[in-house]
Amino acid sequence: MPELPEVETVARGLAAVWEGRVFARVVCRRPDLRKPFPPDFAARLTGRRVLSMGRRAKYLVVTLDDDLVMLGHLGMSGRMVISKGRNEPPGKHDHVEFVTDDGTMVTFCDPRRFGLLDLCRHSTMETHPLLACLGPEPLDDAFTAKVLRDALDGKGTPIKAALLDQGVVAGLGNIYVSESLFRAGILPTRLAGSLKAKEAALLVESIKAVLVDAIAAGGSSLKDHVQPSGELGYFQHSFAVYDREGHGCPNCDCDVSQSGGVRRIVQSGRSTFYCVKKQR
Repeated sequence: MPELPEVETVARGLAAVWEGRVFARVVCRRPDLRKPFPPDFAARLTGRRVLSMGRRAKYLVVTLDDDLVMLGHLGMSGRMVISKGRNEPPGKHDHVEFVTDDGTMVTFCDPRRFGLLDLCRHSTMETHPLLACLGPEPLDDAFTAKVLRDALDGKGTPIKAALLDQGVVAGLGNIYVSESLFRAGILPTRLAGSLKAKEAALLVESIKAVLVDAIAAGGSSLKDHVQPSGELGYFQHSFAVYDREGHGCPNCDCDVSQSGGVRRIVQSGRSTFYCVKKQR
């Protein structure tokens, strides 16, 4: 599932072609994806001008005039693909088309149909069920070591699981939690409530740095993620530990033949990767 860097990359790509434009035509080819589309979904979007294109956690946020907002989630396989002409015929999994007043078309393609598109009012967006319980944005200045420690205080769950809780910090997923914990030198099995102030500060710094690097690389393309231009992301080539079981980590100074290299364990049904020597 796309994490914050992939969604941010998609949001920036869409901003380049949507902001300031009017949806001249919206075509919806099925009644639902993960959940049903809102009533009159295409009609309510047609004629609306895009004021801004953004992101909240792993959700795309399209702010339009008339107090309207479209929320989007890419699910497991969703892609927003920009083109200058209509696909004829449209692909089997091209479920929604957005055509702006300059003729640019964006197609929401979602083979597995785990994505979603919803509408709400901007004035009530923060109370929308998808957004209401989200924690702070990790790239905001408001996400500090104190905020993180307060959220983790008393938690007896492993730090890896705690960071995947979208109520603790929004937008992180399996890849970037593993990478952030490696940079901070913290074992994924450590109890979340055991982090000291200095460790929390280093973890916040590491989270921010990993996300900035991943966004600059266009995200990670492991299975389905592509940028709206069709270009792949490249951060997977910079993974320190994720999906690198048995390999040495960056600047490795341990004997891989003795240590076994990067280790993989399963936590809450998900793979976790870490270095037993550099993470404590």
